[in-house]
Amino acid sequence: MLELAPNRFAFCEITEKILRDLTDDSVAVLDDEPSIDSSDSGESSESNDSRTGESVLSRKEMHLAMLAAVALPPIGIAVAMVLLWGGWFGWSSLIAMVVMYILTGLGVTIGYHRLFAHKAFATPTPIGVFFMILGGMSAQGPLVWWVATHRRHHHFSDHEMDPHSPHAGFSNGIIMRTVGFLHAHIGWLFTSTADNNYEYVPDLLANPTVMRINRLFPLWVALGLAIPGIVCGIITMSWMGVVLGVLWGGLARMFLLHHATWSINSVCHVWGWRDYRSDDHSRNNPVMGVLSFGEGWHNNHHAFPTSARHGLKWWQLDISWIVIRSLQSIGLASKVRLPTQERMAARRRIAP
Repeated sequence: MLELAPNRFAFCEITEKILRDLTDDSVAVLDDEPSIDSSDSGESSESNDSRTGESVLSRKEMHLAMLAAVALPPIGIAVAMVLLWGGWFGWSSLIAMVVMYILTGLGVTIGYHRLFAHKAFATPTPIGVFFMILGGMSAQGPLVWWVATHRRHHHFSDHEMDPHSPHAGFSNGIIMRTVGFLHAHIGWLFTSTADNNYEYVPDLLANPTVMRINRLFPLWVALGLAIPGIVCGIITMSWMGVVLGVLWGGLARMFLLHHATWSINSVCHVWGWRDYRSDDHSRNNPVMGVLSFGEGWHNNHHAFPTSARHGLKWWQLDISWIVIRSLQSIGLASKVRLPTQERMAARRRIAP
């Protein structure tokens, strides 16, 4: 059973407040984890649309250029799969890639993001560990680092100090807009803002089970490569099957899932629409809503960060929420947090 040790760290008042705002520490995400009293989630920041400004490019031109930067690499993978079909790519490789994409993707969206970063629901320890391991197999970074970076993103979203904003610090014009977009997509990983954010995760740092899983991150990455290789090798009864399983179910799958996750940082702060007030440029994007298992309803998420459901309308497909709701129905998820109709109406930008 997993217990949260007493907070041994001294943090400034604003850091403690933002931690409460982003997670509501009164929610214990794993069984036997003591609650910490806190105020209600502070999701009442006002919008500041005047910061958006107008680009010297037309909106259509800017969005098309950025869409091309995101869409072309996956299209290249798709073309390679077609050209290599029957040789270096086949049914076993395709199934391994799709299944591993779904499993590891849900490890990130349900485990890393909604369970640990925002404490949007609670779950028994074995279920939490299961999603931690799946998230580690995605190779998107150790859980503690990922959550720390994400909480900092919400603290400074699209303002200076946001680790991966396509807007903050980048002026108008095609060159700077492109630089900002690429920074939000991948460039931020190579800057100092990607490090030293651990003041945002005192709850995780004090949790021995979480830290044990976190330290084993290299093992989970290796497991994410080995499992599809072993399965494809058994299916084909060949060493070539092992190689192709690692290549497509491991490496290619990691590339595609990384691209989908990074697109939430870049595409979903540029391209889409905004249903709710939030002090940033977050957007709802239906394409990313599908490819990232519901994370693409990003404006919804930034308006209500501790909600376990991101697709707030019936037609907004949110696979991660469907899984969480299913777990709740069989008693494996509890304390599921959702915004009330009154709060949603109060934050709506345009009356229905």
